Amino acid sequence: MWPILIVSIVGLTVVIERIFWWGGRWFRRDPKRIEKVFTAIESGDLAEASRLSRGSRDPVLRMMWNGLNHQHASLQGALQVAAGIEIKRAGRFLVVMDTLVTLAPLLGLLGTITGLIRSFSFLGNEELAVQAVTGGIAEALIATACGLGIAIFALIPFNFFTSRVSNLEFELQTAATNLEVMLGAQSAAREMEIGAPQASGKGASI
Repeated sequence: MWPILIVSIVGLTVVIERIFWWGGRWFRRDPKRIEKVFTAIESGDLAEASRLSRGSRDPVLRMMWNGLNHQHASLQGALQVAAGIEIKRAGRFLVVMDTLVTLAPLLGLLGTITGLIRSFSFLGNEELAVQAVTGGIAEALIATACGLGIAIFALIPFNFFTSRVSNLEFELQTAATNLEVMLGAQSAAREMEIGAPQASGKGASI
């Protein structure tokens, strides 16, 4: 039963930690500032967009700030690195929860087997056979119930947190794509502005 107890403590600790983390992330979201950043980019004020996204606790804004400040080196690479960091933070301990969902029933099954073995070991003693056998069977059933209970307890939050990570990944990908498209449009517009005077100058000389 000790392994099952340890697994239950680990599972409860991880679930509580993730609840507080995602709860804090909910209060860190700032969709209005994200819209202001896109508006500044659309108007060509990249300095203002960088200022608005600087120091934010919103993971989308942090990714956008990283892309805006490294666009001359590699915009796509900077966005991918920043998004990867945010997704890794969001998916923290999901592997532990996934392991617990599988491990807990197996530990319960192991406790069932050991309890039955202990019960059958007392069958030779007629005086203690009934009490010992029933005690071993009770231990086996308790182990099974505890293992299944831990797995069920961990499965629901695991699926919920996994869906939250998927939603965050979608938000980051959407924001990164919009940022790349808007910056690409700004770059193309600047190239057209630079090329237009040159073309007009050549026409005048002819």
